[in-house]
Parts: sequence; C-alpha cells; structure tokens
Amino acid sequence: MMQLYYSLLAFTAITSIASSSTLRSERPYDVPTIWVAGDSTTAPDGGHNGTEGWAQYLKYSFGSNAKVNNSAYAGRSARSFTREGRFDRIANALKAGDWVVIEFGINDGGVPRNGSTSTTGDKGRADCPGAGNETCVVVYNNATEVVQTFPTYIKSASEAFLEKGAAGVVLAEQLPANVWESGSYAYKSPIFAYYSMLSVFDLGGPASHVYFVQHGNYAAQAQQLLGKKIVDANYPMDHTHTAPFLADVHSQAFVLGLKCGTSPLANLVVNATARIEALRGPCLPANDTLPI
Repeated sequence: MMQLYYSLLAFTAITSIASSSTLRSERPYDVPTIWVAGDSTTAPDGGHNGTEGWAQYLKYSFGSNAKVNNSAYAGRSARSFTREGRFDRIANALKAGDWVVIEFGINDGGVPRNGSTSTTGDKGRADCPGAGNETCVVVYNNATEVVQTFPTYIKSASEAFLEKGAAGVVLAEQLPANVWESGSYAYKSPIFAYYSMLSVFDLGGPASHVYFVQHGNYAAQAQQLLGKKIVDANYPMDHTHTAPFLADVHSQAFVLGLKCGTSPLANLVVNATARIEALRGPCLPANDTLPI
C-alpha cells in the first residue's frame, strides 16, 4: 500500500511539472502581439549614434498583457515601407487578435523625383502629394514606380492587417521635432497627422476597429512640461532623434493618448491613466490642433 502511495505521489509530481512546463511554453502565445511600423523615431537604435526609438519602451506599459514587436526601421516612409515588403512581413506574421500601430510622416514629405536612388534625390521616400488616390509615376533605382499618396499606403496596410484578423489598427500622429528649438515652445501638427486621422475616418473608425492617437500632440505636451533645458539635452544628434530618456517619455505620451482615446488596446495597459497624467500632462481635447 505504501509503495502504491509513493508511486501516486511521484506520478502527481511529474504530471504537475509537465503541466507547469507546458503552461510556461504556451503562455507567451496566449497574449496578443502589438506590431509597430514606423521610422527611426520609433525604431530600435533610433537614428543610431546613441539615440533610441520610442516603441522600444512600449513593452513596459503592457507588462505580461501583450508582447511588442517593434518592426519600425530607420529612414523609411509609408512608401518605402510598402515597397520593401515590410508591411507584408507584419501581415504574414500577424495572428488573429494581434494589434498593429502605424506611425509615419517624418520621411514622407516632398515630391517623388525621377532618377532617385536609395541614397540620392528623394531616396524613394516621398509620397505622391494628396489625400486621395492620386498617383505619381517616376523612375526610382532605374525602374518605373507608381507612387501612391500617404493615405493610400497606410489604408492599404491597415486593410490587410484587419483581413488577417487583427483586433485593431492604431494610426498614430508622427512625433514632433524639438518643440524648444526656436528658443520658446512652439508646436503645430503636420499635414501627415491630418492624413492619418482622415484615413481612420475613411476606414470606418472605431466601428471598423481603426483608431487614431494624437501621439505628436501628447509628446509635444510632455516636452513642454519637461522644459527647454531637459529637452535640448535629449536631442543629442539633431532636432529629430531622441536620447533614450526622451524616447521613453514619448512612449508614455503614446500610452496616455491611447488611454485617453477609444481604442480597446488601452484596456491592456498596466499604467493607470492618472499616473501617466501626473508625469506627462492631461488628456487633450480630440484633434485639438490638427490642420483641418
């Protein structure tokens, strides 16, 4: 009888260890992944030279509720991210229930130029000007390219993610440059912020699981509260690429915008809204400074 008792104990222990091991190996797949697409202001290692992208710190606001895959890449625009298949790679890896955050604009300005290469002219980054389905036909890297507008690129990517079963897509306003660069605080939302918001409307908004976050406005507010001395010190390379401290602040600004908005992704955030507000400022009126 005692031998049977010890055999049962051993079996129970082995089963418990095996079950625990299985849970540990499966648990990471039980939470959604937040995929982030963007440029150097978002990407790992930022613009290099000791700078960092804000999405590198996003994981700290979600804890064990979600994983973050920062797929942003330096020097990219909505156009070049599309052309290089980077949106496609996210779509192919995405699982049903995952989220995608898209933030571009820094490298999207200008007009597409004939004869450009990856290092000359517009570097294959400038989108066709316009808010609709306008196109610009140019020669890039010795090949004909039909260049779309900024909204066309991000709407096409968003639709692909939703078709793959994404829980939602967040279109985020691009980050500001140093708001203290002129000597006093100054910030105005760029045209690509309007394009992002317009794209959310065109895609059907929250009813279609597409959301807008005023990341630029919240980041500008955070920089204003930090003051000129601290902000200047955290742009070590130029007025665009941030030191790790300010990248972390910009990540908190995004999360505050998320918490103050309508996206269910905010429900996975482990930071209390009040705690972020105490550091980075209050919730902003919707679309407060967008150039409509």
